[in-house]
Amino acid sequence: MSGSVVKEFNDYRTKMNDKILADNNKVIKRIFNLDTNAFAEGALDVATKELLGLVASTVLRCDDCIKYHLESCHKAGLSKEKVVETLSIATLVGGTIVIPHLRKAYEYWDALESQS
Repeated sequence: MSGSVVKEFNDYRTKMNDKILADNNKVIKRIFNLDTNAFAEGALDVATKELLGLVASTVLRCDDCIKYHLESCHKAGLSKEKVVETLSIATLVGGTIVIPHLRKAYEYWDALESQS
């Protein structure tokens, strides 16, 4: 998996978010805004919030969300060790059903690191 996978994911996400938001649905726009504000600096720093998002996304088995939070963790300068420890907690909480998503998370993290 190379950095092109990261680019493909981000290009698709941007394109579709633009399309969704262009419909100007008040509820959807508010949900997007709530998500943005929830992960902003507050009592918890951004890195901690992203790690929490990574756990929740892994337990919920959302590969797109896992990729999003992995990339945010990477941009926040988090080490692979912190990310792996976080994924270990997610696997403990989520059980063996999350192992396929754990594999994809490792693969995506490697792609993020390869483009650095």
